[in-house]
Amino acid sequence: MGVSPETTAARLIYFSSASNNTARFVAKLEEEAARIPLFRTEPPLRATEEYVLVVPTYGGEEGRRSIPPQVIAFLNDPANRSLLRGVIAAGNTNFGAAYCLAGKKIAAKCDVPLMYKFELMGTPEDVERVNKGLKQFWTERSTTA
Repeated sequence: MGVSPETTAARLIYFSSASNNTARFVAKLEEEAARIPLFRTEPPLRATEEYVLVVPTYGGEEGRRSIPPQVIAFLNDPANRSLLRGVIAAGNTNFGAAYCLAGKKIAAKCDVPLMYKFELMGTPEDVERVNKGLKQFWTERSTTA
């Protein structure tokens, strides 16, 4: 029997590895955020409202394993996948063509926009652009819904 999921109404859901680069970036944003659990021993996360996903890209193997397995498990839950409205991707330019590949793959597979890409922990300009972009995105969604 599985552990009951933790639910969240956060409009920003993210995954961050043990390096916490993505967590440090998300902490600078002006949105309530929920973290996809790092370990299988933690209760899974279930979204209850529309959200934007912030996801890092894992390197190596020419991008074949670019999406963190925890993110795959999260999106394999139909309830979570149905509420995804956009993706923000983190990456490392050292990955070359695989830079931010996880975000590109998820956006294409789930038919949502890839809203922004940033490197590692992002810059102050990245934080400003993402804050502004998310505010505009949610405002436009609320006026068209």
